[in-house]
Amino acid sequence: MAGSADERTSRPADERPAGTQARGHLTSRAAILAIVMCAIALSLAYPVREYVAQRREIAELRHQERVAQQQVEELALRKLRLGDESYIKREARRRLHYCMPGEKCYVVLDGNGATGKQGGQDTAGRTPPWYATLWRSVEEADRR
Repeated sequence: MAGSADERTSRPADERPAGTQARGHLTSRAAILAIVMCAIALSLAYPVREYVAQRREIAELRHQERVAQQQVEELALRKLRLGDESYIKREARRRLHYCMPGEKCYVVLDGNGATGKQGGQDTAGRTPPWYATLWRSVEEADRR
């Protein structure tokens, strides 16, 4: 039997039996299957890309939501602190240099008689109060 199979393949096309045809490497069924597979792959490529993009966007939005929630919590805490009268008084003294009625407030000067402010900052490295900066800019404008 092995000899008969070899004989069929080695015969020229005109000597083959009537029911057999020469087959190439790519049959029509294989070509149609390849075209269908390419069509399916192309039709799925866009939805899969959109799905991945939407998942990425959802992850970014969840991160933004967490950040916004933290900011809301910080602002709620700050609102509670601003409702406390002792906190307001402490901040007024620290930031605005306010004194309570009846108190004596002192400004400490360095040994040279200057206020110790150099380059827009005092000796402790803090920025001066807003009104001092405003007054200094008015004085500089008057000199020019």
